[in-house]
Amino acid sequence: MKVLWGLGQCLTLVFWLVVLINLAMPLINPLHLLVNLAGSLLLLTHLLELLLFNGRLKGRAHPWRDRWHILLVGIFHLQTLPAPDLVEADHA
Repeated sequence: MKVLWGLGQCLTLVFWLVVLINLAMPLINPLHLLVNLAGSLLLLTHLLELLLFNGRLKGRAHPWRDRWHILLVGIFHLQTLPAPDLVEADHA
């Protein structure tokens, strides 16, 4: 399963490279708009993931580095983090 998460991270980074190249040298007419739209939607999705899983990063050693990884590769980085410890509530 780690191989799939690593492959997903690599493909996401390749996509971000295509978006950056598209910003510097736009592709042909309809394609550059679609790449910009897909890049914008992916950035929005990663920002939402960052907001939703921010509490999971509080106890981490380097939470800002994890936040940058989430902005770059999203859920692929979140899947590599260890599961949070469940704390049982004390009942009276």
